[in-house]
Amino acid sequence: MMVGMTTAAGQVPVAYQPPRHPLDPDPVRATKARAVFALGLIGALTGLFVGGVVPATIALQLARQARREAYASGGFLTGAAWLRRGERLAWAGLVLVAVAVVTLVVIGVVRLAGSPYGQDFAPHVD
Repeated sequence: MMVGMTTAAGQVPVAYQPPRHPLDPDPVRATKARAVFALGLIGALTGLFVGGVVPATIALQLARQARREAYASGGFLTGAAWLRRGERLAWAGLVLVAVAVVTLVVIGVVRLAGSPYGQDFAPHVD
């Protein structure tokens, strides 16, 4: 096959693919990629209830490990799209947790400011 040869006018040149070695493993989706996506989804769904911080944090840690393993595998572990989606969902869950905590703190401060300070006596007591 000639290098730079195209199959039809206007198409990109066909890239030469060397044959795979018979002992090379088949590309497989990383199992941690699916776990990162599931934990990220749980973290995003439960983020407003503050319980989403645990699965979101675990998802981010697993994503870090999965990226390291995928890099070390030399391209035989796939699932980068699932990792990206899971990380985005985990970060969204952590943002929702932060919004919920800030909202609860503001509500608590406003209620504390509206309550009477000290002991409240009846009007007829001096």
